[in-house]
Amino acid sequence: MAEMIESPESYFSKFRPEVSDQIRRLEEEAETENIPIVGPVMAQMLYLLARSAGAVNILECGSAIGYSSIFLAKACKINNGRLITYEIDAGMAKRAKANLSEAGLQRFAEVRHADVLADITKIEEPMDMIFMDVDKEMYATLLPSCKALLSPRGLLVADNTGFKDADEFNRAIRRDPVWESINLWSFLPGHSPGYDGFCIAMKASEIL
Repeated sequence: MAEMIESPESYFSKFRPEVSDQIRRLEEEAETENIPIVGPVMAQMLYLLARSAGAVNILECGSAIGYSSIFLAKACKINNGRLITYEIDAGMAKRAKANLSEAGLQRFAEVRHADVLADITKIEEPMDMIFMDVDKEMYATLLPSCKALLSPRGLLVADNTGFKDADEFNRAIRRDPVWESINLWSFLPGHSPGYDGFCIAMKASEIL
């Protein structure tokens, strides 16, 4: 058997994606203010998934200060698409909007200050990608709406599936034959927390 890398945490921490000065500042703000963010590894994965899926319409449930929103909106800019991101906290929504504007992405992203649980049923257009990053106990409740909104080959990505409050969601998406999914436990440098789970899912091929 081939020999594994020693000290994998230290090793893979060296391969964190390069980020802009703005993103580095947001990381510092998040650490100082104890604001959970996805960090550069997860954010780059979201960007690559959105790019590779050709996602035009993207829905984000939970923008906070707009860290992950910037990466999703960057993909929308390339895909000639649009991000709708929900944030229930007025102060955070204002900061997310300002940060997207600073990144030059305001044309490709709409920040909605609203409760996504109450508002998601008002969305009519199909979504090519949905990113869930709200309170984890809300995930299972949001899942049927995500199922209805997601386009046939769209992607659902859920962060923080390692949290206890995500257990109902984890079980629900696994037992529902409509979904094909993978739930991964990973080391994610810069993520809140550094070790966590995330789920990637799409509708089963038989129903496409």
